[in-house]
Amino acid sequence: MRLINPLDFTGEKAWDALDIEHIDDATIRLHWTDKPYIWHVNDGPEVFVVLDGQVDMHVREAGEEKIIPLKSGDIFHAEDGDEHVAHPNGPARILVIERAGSV
Repeated sequence: MRLINPLDFTGEKAWDALDIEHIDDATIRLHWTDKPYIWHVNDGPEVFVVLDGQVDMHVREAGEEKIIPLKSGDIFHAEDGDEHVAHPNGPARILVIERAGSV
C-alpha cells in the first residue's frame, strides 16, 4: 500500500510520469507538465483527470478544432480514434488511464 500526494510529484521535464499501476493491458500514471503534448490519436480509450492546475484540451471533430477548458477535478474521456492534444496553462498534474504503450 502507498499514499500518493500528486502535489509532491514534479517531473524534470514536461510529461514526466510516475507509474502507479499496470492492470491487465492498462496503465495508470501521474503526469507532471508545463508544456503542451502532441496531437495524437490513442489506440484505445483514455481517461484524463486533472488533479492540479488547468488544461485546455484541443480536440478535432469533423475537421474542426475546438478547445475544452479543464480545471482541477475535471475528467476528459477520449474514445479510440479521438484526435486531441493537452495544453496546460502553467504547471499541471494529470492522472492518465490508458492502454499500455499508447502514445
